[in-house]
Amino acid sequence: MTRQELFTWIRQQYGTEPEYPWHDWNAVLRHNDNNKWYGVVLEVSADKLGLPEVGIIDVLNVKSDPLLIGSLRGQDGYFPAYHMNKEKWLSIQLGKPELDDAIKDLLSLSHELIAPKKRNRKLPANNPGDSANGKEKETDKG
Repeated sequence: MTRQELFTWIRQQYGTEPEYPWHDWNAVLRHNDNNKWYGVVLEVSADKLGLPEVGIIDVLNVKSDPLLIGSLRGQDGYFPAYHMNKEKWLSIQLGKPELDDAIKDLLSLSHELIAPKKRNRKLPANNPGDSANGKEKETDKG
C-alpha cells in the first residue's frame, strides 16, 4: 500500500484527510471526534530503521497494544515507532503489498484506541449518602 492508497482508504473508512503540520511530506491522521492522532505517515531514511538499503522510505506509525507491538517488531516491515513512544506505537513500512491487510487492521485498532472513551452515566442516588457506608437511614416513627 502506497501513501496515496492509504489516504484513499482512510478517506473512505473514516472520512479523514491527512494534515501536514510540518509543511513537508509527513502527514498526520487525526480522529474526527477528538483530533488525536491515530496515524502518522513519515518519510524516513532506511538506515535509521536499520535497513541495509539506501534512500527514503514511507512508514506509518500507529498506536497499538504493547503485547502486539512486541510480537510484530521482529517481523519484516515492522519497526520500533519512529519519533513516537516505542511501547505504545509501531512503525510499519509502506509499499510492501504483503502488509496491506495488516496495515488496515492495525490502523483500525489505532483508530479505536484513540477514540473518545464512552463513560457510563451514573444515575443519581435517591438520597445521596444514605447508603454510602452500608447503613440505611433511620426514620422517625413518632
